[in-house]
Amino acid sequence: MPLIIVALGIIVLLVLIMKFNMNTFISLIVVSFMIAFALGMPFNEIVNTIQAGMGNTLGGIALVFGLGAILGKLIADAGGAQRIAMTLIDKFGEKRIQWAVVAAGFILGIALFFEVGLVLLIPIVYQISKQLRISFFWLGLPMTTALSVTHAFLPPHPGPTVIAQQYGANVGLVLLYGFLIAIPIVIIAGPLFTIIARKIVPSAFEKEPTGSMASIGNAKQFNLEDTPGFGISAFTALFPVILMALSTIVILFEDAMGLSGNWVFDLIAVIGAPTTVMLLSVLLALVTMGTARKIPMKQLMKSAENSIAAIGMMLLILGAGGSLKQVLIDGGVGDTVAQLFDGSTISPLILAWLIAALMRIAQGSATVAALTTAGLVIPLMAGTDVNVELMVLATGAGSIIASHVNDTGFWIVKESFGLTMKETFGTWTVLETLISVLGLGFVLLLSMFV
Repeated sequence: MPLIIVALGIIVLLVLIMKFNMNTFISLIVVSFMIAFALGMPFNEIVNTIQAGMGNTLGGIALVFGLGAILGKLIADAGGAQRIAMTLIDKFGEKRIQWAVVAAGFILGIALFFEVGLVLLIPIVYQISKQLRISFFWLGLPMTTALSVTHAFLPPHPGPTVIAQQYGANVGLVLLYGFLIAIPIVIIAGPLFTIIARKIVPSAFEKEPTGSMASIGNAKQFNLEDTPGFGISAFTALFPVILMALSTIVILFEDAMGLSGNWVFDLIAVIGAPTTVMLLSVLLALVTMGTARKIPMKQLMKSAENSIAAIGMMLLILGAGGSLKQVLIDGGVGDTVAQLFDGSTISPLILAWLIAALMRIAQGSATVAALTTAGLVIPLMAGTDVNVELMVLATGAGSIIASHVNDTGFWIVKESFGLTMKETFGTWTVLETLISVLGLGFVLLLSMFV
């Protein structure tokens, strides 16, 4: 019965969002209350559960996302993003231009949210396609692949960061394992899949973008000589990854040598924590993308304010997703799932992927799907020796499958590239499914060695 209640709750969530056009945040809170009542939770505990879910989720991620948004905005407003993209394109050459765009998407995708990366790169890719007289979507599809893969598997992006927090995973190891699977996925689902997609949906690669592409193309463009150098731009964008990777390596060395308790390693652990990493990265960007280029601090703070305003609703949605997750846990749904699969030989990795995939298809948001999955599978992890970092990646992989009409990313891609519904399903939806399945496959492969 609890699972039927959850299924009905998800249907209500879909109806509120798709039929009545209700805001996702409000819909999630409404459905959280409805499921809590239906599960028979004590009335005096429902509000506390919803507030606790919101607080616990935002308490661990609000600083990371806020600082991450500021970092991306500073790099973009200084012209650093444009410098990275154009330099890679120049170095790779015309024959390998597609790989250059993928590399630019991957590097920038680490520091920027998916939507921000699209807005920054689409005008650049569009201009390149015009200059070289090649299909805009031929370059754009693998570029979105790189952005999507980093969004799904690499901290400090919302999905992997939130799931790592819920599972109690080491974010540095999630990043390390995420890189190991992200690179081959980008290669297979990017340039290689684009060749197949062009044969299946040729019309998507033959049209000129219209409508919203015109407005996206108005994103600020710089003269290349007015932008910061490639080295400093790439270093600033990759600084969070460098810090977390170094911290993880040192901590692994500490564990291997049995040196726990040493204050030096404790300090390194603090520096390598996502919140500290993002704070240091923002401070670095204020110098490299700002004061070192004689940009007034007032202007830099204006960029920071604009970036925070842009993610306000996203944070509320994430918090509401945390509320729903807490209702599922406190209402006993997670225990029901655990009992359902008690004695099952299904790998927890596959189970996490499958539940996340079903949640994603049902309600659209990858991050909400991941959070909901966490509430269902955490009880299943008890008593198992499953690698929690790989559980994060398996959940992340499932949470991006089959993007369709209830996913904002579907509409962003459709409108950005001027595609029809059929063309978007035949390219973007298939691409996201391919990334998801490949993600599970590489996670299972990696689980044989870690």
